Amino acid sequence: MTDLTTMPITEVVEKSELKHIAFIMDGNGRWARQRNLPREAGHTAGAANFKTIVRYCKRIGIQCCTVYAFSTENIRRPRHEVEAIFRLLLSYIEEAGSEKDIEFRFIGNPAALSENIGRRTKALEDVTRGRPYRLNIALNYGGRDEIVNAVNTLLAEGKQKITEDDISANLYTDTCPDPDLVVRTGKEMRISNFLLWQSAYAEFYFSDKMWPDYSTDDVDEAVRDFAGRSRRWGGLDKDETK
Repeated sequence: MTDLTTMPITEVVEKSELKHIAFIMDGNGRWARQRNLPREAGHTAGAANFKTIVRYCKRIGIQCCTVYAFSTENIRRPRHEVEAIFRLLLSYIEEAGSEKDIEFRFIGNPAALSENIGRRTKALEDVTRGRPYRLNIALNYGGRDEIVNAVNTLLAEGKQKITEDDISANLYTDTCPDPDLVVRTGKEMRISNFLLWQSAYAEFYFSDKMWPDYSTDDVDEAVRDFAGRSRRWGGLDKDETK
């Protein structure tokens, strides 16, 4: 049996056929509270770490990364916190076009947050289209809303009978593979309306670390754990069929 603990992480990614990793970046506010800081400070630290993690995933050979940045429910948070998140987002968009080899896709409905956010996110998508590493940023996103949107799109096209393939082709993530691995930080063990359709056969990994403290070593740990699992897709392991 191969020793995954000594194998270079790039080889682990290749051997495990891990193409798409998704992150529920939880714990920014609690990270700040533990340090007697305002919640906005946690979001600032989390945004900085987001850059580190998505760049690292690209470096180790993962083809697609999805991050849960702002859900459809997050708009209910205090106004000052939401505005701080939006400022961080717009600041990141200003610098993101220079990110080498990254294609940006904003999944959800960012235009509903503000005209400026809608215009800026679309412009970034347009200028980075076709690059080899796909980064999906879930913004004003909800998994149930995504499925409803896909069905309504198909009905508007006159579809009388809708298949699974029809829905998959009309999701926000339609041009990248479903996530192989979903990682959630922050000690919570739920998926919070994230990639509900796409993660039907994803492996899940939960970390006690708050997102600002989640490191590249922690990514390696999750990837090695994933590589050691047996993905059966509803079937049996080979030795169970004998």
